[in-house]
Amino acid sequence: MSIGTFAYPTPANETVLSYAPGSPERSKLKQALKELKANQTDAPMVIGGKDVSTGDLIDLRPPHEHGHLLGQAHRGKATHVEQAIEAALNARAHWQSLSWENRAHIFLKAADLLATKYRYQINGTTMLGQSKNAFQAEIDAACELIDFLRFNVHFLSEIYRQQPQSAPGMHNRLEWRPLEGFVLAVTPFNFTAIAGNLPTSAAMCGNVIVWKPANTQIYSAQMFMRVLQEAGLPDGVINLVYADGPLIGDVCFNHPDFAGVHFTGSTGVFNTMWKTIGAKMADYRAYPRIVGETGGKDFVLAHPSADPQVVATALLRGAFEYQGQKCSAASRTYIPKSMADQVRERLIEGVKSFQMGSVEDFGNFVNAVIDERSFDKIKSYLDQAKSDSGVNVLVGGGADKSVGYFVEPTVLEATDPKYRTMCEEIFGPVLTMHVYDDDKWDETLTLVDTTSPYALTGAVISRDRGAVEEATNRLRNAAGNFYINDKPTGAVVGQQPFGGARASGTNDKAGSALNLYRWLSARTIKETFVPPVDYRYPFLSSED
Repeated sequence: MSIGTFAYPTPANETVLSYAPGSPERSKLKQALKELKANQTDAPMVIGGKDVSTGDLIDLRPPHEHGHLLGQAHRGKATHVEQAIEAALNARAHWQSLSWENRAHIFLKAADLLATKYRYQINGTTMLGQSKNAFQAEIDAACELIDFLRFNVHFLSEIYRQQPQSAPGMHNRLEWRPLEGFVLAVTPFNFTAIAGNLPTSAAMCGNVIVWKPANTQIYSAQMFMRVLQEAGLPDGVINLVYADGPLIGDVCFNHPDFAGVHFTGSTGVFNTMWKTIGAKMADYRAYPRIVGETGGKDFVLAHPSADPQVVATALLRGAFEYQGQKCSAASRTYIPKSMADQVRERLIEGVKSFQMGSVEDFGNFVNAVIDERSFDKIKSYLDQAKSDSGVNVLVGGGADKSVGYFVEPTVLEATDPKYRTMCEEIFGPVLTMHVYDDDKWDETLTLVDTTSPYALTGAVISRDRGAVEEATNRLRNAAGNFYINDKPTGAVVGQQPFGGARASGTNDKAGSALNLYRWLSARTIKETFVPPVDYRYPFLSSED
């Protein structure tokens, strides 16, 4: 029964706490970190609202202190994925029938729980499990995830209000249905907010979910699942499974009720998913929705009019916050010769001033990369750069995994603008600089646009408005999120909807209504009040 139309106005973005010395949040977070480290977590899967333990254990260890055991998660098999699909489909009818306001209030309550009771737990699990410093965890696991939940409720309420016009004697309406089947959410390690948003955005629309987080993000994923359960999420709506990606894909993509995939990860994996789904189209009940945000090779282009200090600051933050493990992180930069010396000096000075170490020391700007595989990959790029001609290591270049997976923030300078670290995604704290002649601005714009297959984020820094306009136009397809006089990272929900095109994904813009449309299927209903009783139209009548 509908007894009113309920509004959810645009929310304010969650306030970012400072964690400055002497602040109450600093002491609360330190206490949470202490308690989390002192108690090993047992993390079962959650299928149909029930904890599922298998005894096949995945160790959860801090990347910056891999000798410490945070806990263990229970790895699933194909049968558990099948159980998760069954639980989701069994929950589907009840979940779809629940009124919008009651669905909405579950996610709004989850947001409030994150903002209050669980703020330091979600930040703490993110810091320890993913090696994020306090500020990076705060803007991600607390603020961005809270914003996703609150803004998506608002965006979806606005979508539901969109209705067609009606002519006299009849009425038209749109139903915004969920998809017919289940949605697979495959989420990355680098943002707890992304990991929380991918399953909840689709679920908010009335869909049921199988959620597979990255193994290196399980520690914070299981904490968020607790929050959802406490907020009142019905059993089976979101099913959290820890199984290998190919295994999950094999089970889900072979199921006739597979309705879509919400993915953030590598371009290669996403391409394989798309190919697999395409080959099985005849087996599905409907065309699945395929939504993905993938790789990036994000740029900062400095114009000769730019302020060198602004350029250097954008690079130091944009390239090295969270060890360069953001999809949006600056990893290639183009600097005019006239300011190259000043930018080099500031970059070297800035990197040398960074403190690197454990997240528990709040003075550390840089922490560890996510795991040994990532460490070894990044180190291989650095080792090759040290021996290649035409490449100069300006600062950094070291790596040590004896205690944690620590890679020094590194700035390379490449003579060749197509050197591999200017082209290939590294996903680590490595920035490559190419110096161009000031009079080759036009050629450099072409170079920026054509060097990489990706098109996620990019920035132009200039005090010349004509140059800003030219770069904006010439690089229109080179970045889905484009920044002027700023670093290419830090998109805020409700302010900069996030996503890229080309090899960077489907550009369905998380943090906006655009993404939610992908998890809805519209049905048009026309009702005629006084139906005709004769098939003949007036034009068929005989002339007098």
